[in-house]
Amino acid sequence: MPRSAVAIALPQAEFIAVQGHLSEAGYEAICISTADELEQVLSQRDDVRVAILDGEHNFDGTLEMYGLLHEEGRDVPALILMPPRALGRVGLGGSTQSRDEYFTRPYSAESLRWRVEAMLIRVDTVPPDDDAGPIFGDAPGYAGYSVDAASDVGRGQIVIIFNPKGGVGKTTIAINLGAALQLRGQRVLLVDCDTITGHISTSLGMASPRTVITAWQENQDSGVQERFAEIARVHSSGVSVLVMGQSPLHTEILEPKTVTDAVQAARRSYDWVILDMHPDYGPLNQALFSLADKILVPVTPDVPCIRAAVQFREVSVELGIRDRLSMVINRANSGVSAADVERVVGMPALARVRSAGMLFVRAADEGKSAVERFPTAKVVGDIDGLAARLLAPVGSDGGARPRQRTLNSIGISVRGLFGRLTAQVSLGRELGQARPTIGTESRVSEGSVVAEHGGRTLVQAVQPAGVDPTPRSS
Repeated sequence: MPRSAVAIALPQAEFIAVQGHLSEAGYEAICISTADELEQVLSQRDDVRVAILDGEHNFDGTLEMYGLLHEEGRDVPALILMPPRALGRVGLGGSTQSRDEYFTRPYSAESLRWRVEAMLIRVDTVPPDDDAGPIFGDAPGYAGYSVDAASDVGRGQIVIIFNPKGGVGKTTIAINLGAALQLRGQRVLLVDCDTITGHISTSLGMASPRTVITAWQENQDSGVQERFAEIARVHSSGVSVLVMGQSPLHTEILEPKTVTDAVQAARRSYDWVILDMHPDYGPLNQALFSLADKILVPVTPDVPCIRAAVQFREVSVELGIRDRLSMVINRANSGVSAADVERVVGMPALARVRSAGMLFVRAADEGKSAVERFPTAKVVGDIDGLAARLLAPVGSDGGARPRQRTLNSIGISVRGLFGRLTAQVSLGRELGQARPTIGTESRVSEGSVVAEHGGRTLVQAVQPAGVDPTPRSS
């Protein structure tokens, strides 16, 4: 028996595609074309928990339907299709309690299913917001559409993206997570805290942004320091982007207390403040760690990265932030299971993001996030799943925390992890060699991971803690 019903006001072909995926998940899809039909459904049934509305092709009808969802004591959240030009403004004035979400064309029916499932989870666990106001109105720029100015009350969430090893995908995850949250109607501030190797603005095509360092230096004469919300620039995705500095020089103005005070103040203007951090344990980073609600640690399934994540886990105990750490397994389709990585690192995995390097490169070349440029790509679905997990109610995912490992045992653990790889993992790519034959089994010798390529053998050494592995071929 279907668990809940979803009212869907989409063109017939799109309805059929979405209906198929929702039915697989056990939800009943109800096709509606007019506000009268929706009103009839709502009067006859009390199991309609979410509505999907088309604000692009039928904006006036969507206004009327949206009103019905909130009449007579109802509070049915809506997943609203909006034109891309409007998305940058949608939800910017909404509160963190708003349960409405937004999407654009093109989209995949499968991704819509996951969005609906996440919304239904929240409907069942989060009480309605009695003070939620209308999301539509009259404004210039888009007929019949407006958003109230952002409320300066509330407390946004601070999410840090950090791994002490570079090159693990921190910036890519930060950019696309921010875009995914914005697409879900959240107000997002994305902050590039890396004054040495940061490249968020470059990846998003934002040339010569005004940095925090520049702004605060200019403010010294007036004595009035600009807020992050005043310095940030809004990207085409709707995400507000802030760059701390673009040079490692003259960073003394970024005094830890001044910066943390500014980050705290930004909570009042945004639902999410995402900090992309430089890989170090300096005073500024430590001060920011102490503010974080969640610290996401991107981990790729390779020995140096795994050892760095274990090191951070151990350091986090001393800093008193251990309970805020969650892992994001990046390039997760390498053949290593999430359970193996969790067991080795001793940290729960909040999401797995498959490898899709060229998509990210192509998106960056156009100054966009992959979420904007390739909304139907599977990797975008992975990132949207991460956004859904962050938005889910606290404690809804459960699960036992993986047993912690120490750096002294990491060599043995990693050897066991990689020993289960088959040649399909393409260890040769990790070593810069030719791809192994699919189906050829790998074997483990003491202190090594071995993959056979016909008559050729590639070896990845696994050394004890404190010794970097050195690849060799024979």
